[in-house]
Parts: sequence; structure tokens; C-alpha cells
Amino acid sequence: METTRYMFFTGKGGVGKTSLACATAIGLADAGAKVLLVSTDPASNLDDVLAAKIGTHPTEIPGVTRLWALNLEPEETAKAYRERVVGPYRGVLPETAIASMEEQLAGACTMEIATFELFTRFLDDADRAAGYGRIIFDTAPTGHTLRLLALPRAWSGFLNTNTSGASCIGPLAGLGEERVRFENAVCVLANDTLTTLVLVTRPETASLVEAARASREFGELGVASQQLLVNGVLATNSKDPIAEAFRRQQADAIESMPPELRRLPRRSASLAPVPPMGIDGLRLLSQNMERGTADLRFGPEEIKVTRGYEPVRLNVSRMPVGLRPVVDDLASREHGVVLVMGKGGVGKTTVAAALALALVERGRHVHLSTTDPAAHLDLALAGADRETGTRFTVSHIDQEAEVKAYRDEVMSTAGADLDEDGRALLAEDLASPCTEEVAVFRAFARTVDRVEDGFVVLDTAPTGHTLLLLDATQSYHRQLQQNSSGEIPLEVQQLLPRLRDPVLTHVLIVTLAQTTPVHEAAHLQNELRRAGIEPSWWVVNQTWTGVPTQDPVLSSLARTEAPWLDRVSMTLAKRVVRIPWQARVPKGRDGLAQLLHDSRLGANT
Repeated sequence: METTRYMFFTGKGGVGKTSLACATAIGLADAGAKVLLVSTDPASNLDDVLAAKIGTHPTEIPGVTRLWALNLEPEETAKAYRERVVGPYRGVLPETAIASMEEQLAGACTMEIATFELFTRFLDDADRAAGYGRIIFDTAPTGHTLRLLALPRAWSGFLNTNTSGASCIGPLAGLGEERVRFENAVCVLANDTLTTLVLVTRPETASLVEAARASREFGELGVASQQLLVNGVLATNSKDPIAEAFRRQQADAIESMPPELRRLPRRSASLAPVPPMGIDGLRLLSQNMERGTADLRFGPEEIKVTRGYEPVRLNVSRMPVGLRPVVDDLASREHGVVLVMGKGGVGKTTVAAALALALVERGRHVHLSTTDPAAHLDLALAGADRETGTRFTVSHIDQEAEVKAYRDEVMSTAGADLDEDGRALLAEDLASPCTEEVAVFRAFARTVDRVEDGFVVLDTAPTGHTLLLLDATQSYHRQLQQNSSGEIPLEVQQLLPRLRDPVLTHVLIVTLAQTTPVHEAAHLQNELRRAGIEPSWWVVNQTWTGVPTQDPVLSSLARTEAPWLDRVSMTLAKRVVRIPWQARVPKGRDGLAQLLHDSRLGANT
């Protein structure tokens, strides 16, 4: 497959971006190219994967001729950047206004802009990029970042003139002097002779749907040169029933992948028995990627090569299996709010649907709601909501409709007395991605307002940053007596106190027993605690631990889960359950009921 000078690997946490970026870099270097591998992940594990000490300047990688790597530090860049933006206003604006600005700059937007600022050093600085035939980025700029950079008025005057009080344009205010360099970098990203976007996914329906959504968003922003890299294809040919069921699930997901992905050049990488660590394991992964799906193999000898460590065994009897303890806890109450949270691809929707149905079975009234595409929830329920009578209702928060209604409201109220330029800036403020957070947040508030009737289960809940953003905005509005509609809706005023009430609200963090998902879940927990919300349960989903398989790859994966199960149960979670991988896809009433039990088979074929 042809490569361009710049390659950006993107995908949800846990799909294997770092391993595949490293394997690609080694393959290109072995083929004769001089390669620079760049990681911008704040929780980068590039050192562990390459088994080398890597700093913030190019480091030559032992064992691979012509390969250099470095870790960039977006967190330090973001910290300096925040002060550059806020500093001039200290002592000038009220403290509440400063707090609002700081909260806006504390979120993902600022980190993304800081990261992109680091990207541009290699896309626009000829000296830095000199001599490297290929530059590979582990973690691409998101479509969210590029949408921010596409807002033409965002580069100046925002913090002085913002009237809505909640936006993510604020993080751009300190970049006025960088505009030309950033615009050049965006042009490089859209140049298909220079740049390739590698969409990393797993052969799973939810992961492929997420990849398709990313592909569409990048395509709309002009990034047309895209490749699909399907990671984790089980290549063993054992007759083990679990392995056969797993291969069948993967084949069905690939067969039904969204049409926009079918049009892309595609490669596959086999499921490794342990995360590929060290040059030998990565080189083997690179060779498997080049041979193609039909010839992917990890036999006994290859397993020895990739075994970079021997994890300790965890006494998993300490960790309950199945969701029943969570349901027992929730059903001991008459009503409550259940927030099911976690990064994409960990199984939030399935867990939320299973909990909702279980509570209905216990005689509770339940309203299940989501902002995910309707097909995800409909697929999980598979008609179960129509079999439960009037105690169970389902809604899908229509993001586009909510955003349009919110923008129209703000323009007709806060924008009513502005001049033409002021209305233009306000309209752009409302076109920023964070406006979507606030609009959808208001819809969540209306949904939570139904809690007096029973249980409200929210799949894909607002993050801690979103909650603090709205909290800071409310303070800003109260201080300056300016807000979108003249008053803050009652359900919005009540929402934060409700979500901070541990008797009423129960947060479930869903993760996988893998490096990146656990790191991201820990970050999510810290973010929620910053907003004054303490998670009630952790759910470690789709574990191989306890699944009775003799397949060499799958049984090896079970051993690699031990350190992450240990970390979750011993240091991160106050209460935790795990759900084994299920050979019968958990959908519909009976399929979702599997997740409640300690069947330990995880494989009812």
C-alpha cells in the first residue's frame, strides 16, 4: 500500500494506534526510509512499546536503522497557553469571569489546540522535518480540532466580546499570531499527495461505526486521503468453540461495515496474544500487516517473540462477575439517575440497556436515553423495549435538533440588540463544537427531570468538564446578568445538585482490561471528581479472564488482563464488577440478560 510523507494514525482509545504506528514506522525504516515517529498522547506509552527511553527530541531507536522517535508534551504546552490567554485579564475582569474563562480553557479544546500547535512544528517547519522521508504521528488531530480551526473569526477579540458565556472558541484567542502557520498546516493535512489519515478500528460493529463517523467528518473538512486499518483479527485456526464464535462475530462485523469504509484501501492486523512490545514483536506485527488477512498467523513461536512480559496472575474471585450486584444496589431504591460513562468502544450502550431492562424486571419505571446514534441503542435492545409494557420508555436526544433550537434561542435573545458584527461573532461562537455540549446538556437536564417517576438511565452522559463548563457559565451569567434567554432553565439549575447527590445519582464507568481504556477511565474519574461527582461502580467489560478457551491467543490475552484488573480493583474503583466476553452477541431481552449472571462460560454457543 502506498504511503505519503505524513501519516496520521487516529482511532478510539484501545484500538491499537500506538502499536500499529510503531509497526508501520519499523516497516518503512526496514524498507529504506528515514522515519520519524511522533507521539502527542499525554499518556503516551511509546517508551514501553518500543522498549526504549524516548524524550522530547528525536531519539534513535536501537535495533532499527533509520528510525527516530519522540514524545511531545501537550500538557505543558496547554498549561503555558492557558496562562498566555487568561493572564492579561487578571485584575481587570471580575473573579467569576476569570473562573469562567479558566474552566473553558481547562477542557479538551485547549489540549487539542496545544497538541495541534505541536503538530504544526513538523508540518510547517522545514528545519524540523528536514531529512526525514516519512513522519508518522501516533494520534491525529481530531475532526473537532479542525472544525475549531475552520472558524474564521475565532482568532481575535473573542474573550472581550463573548456574550453567550459558553464556548470552545476561547482556546483560540491566544493564537492570532499563529494564524498563517496554522492555516498552512491545515492545507498540508488536506493535501492527499503529502498526507494520509489511517483510521484504526477493531472488527466490531461499534468500532467500525465510529471509524465511519470519523471518516465522514475528516472528509467534510478536506482530508480525503484515508486508509482503514482493521486491528485485532483472530488468525488462529483452532477448532476451539470460543475461537470459532469470536471469528464468526468478527466476520459478521466486517461484512456489515458502513459503506463509506468499504471504499477505502484496507489492511488488517492479526490479534496478538499479548500487546506487541519491543522491536521483534513490532517487526512481526509489521510483517503480518503487509501479508494481508489471508496469511495472518501467530503460532507458538510468534507468541514467544511477542511476549514482552509475564504478567502476574490476579485472584479474580475478589471481583464479582456480571451486573447483578449493580442492579441489586440500584433496585434497593425507588428512583435515581444512572449515568453510564466511558470512552467509545467499551460497550456503554450494551451495559446501559442491560441495566435498564433489569430494573424494569424488578418492577421499577425506567426511562433510557442516549445521544449516540439511534441505531446503536436500537441494535442493543432489538425490540426488547416493546416487550416490557408501559414501565419502560426510550428516547434518543437529537443532537442536531437540540443545537439548532439552542442557537436560535440565543440569537433571538442575547443577539437581539447586537450590531451586525456582534451578531456575526455570536453566530460563530454558537457554531463552535462546545456549543453542542451545552445544547445537549440542556436536553439531558430535561431528561433527568423525569427522575421523580422512577429511574433515568443515560447512555453517554455529559463529562465532568461539560458540567463544570455549564457551572462556570451560570456563575458568569449571574455576575454579569447576561445569558442566552434572560434566565437559566429550572431543570438546568437543578441538574448539578442532583448529579452531585450520591443518594440520587449513580455513575458507572465502563472500561476494558487494557492499557489505554483503563488510563482513559481513570482520567474520566478524576474529571468527574473535579466536578464534585463520585463514581459508584466500575464495570470492566468483555474480559477474557474466566472464559473457558484453549485457543493460544485468547487464553494468552486473559493473562495480560491481570495487571489492569488488579489496578482497577485495588487502586481505582470503590466497587467493581467484570463482564466476560459473550459468544452470543448481547442484544435483545435474553442476550442482555446474559450480562447479569456469573455464568463464567461467557460463551453460550
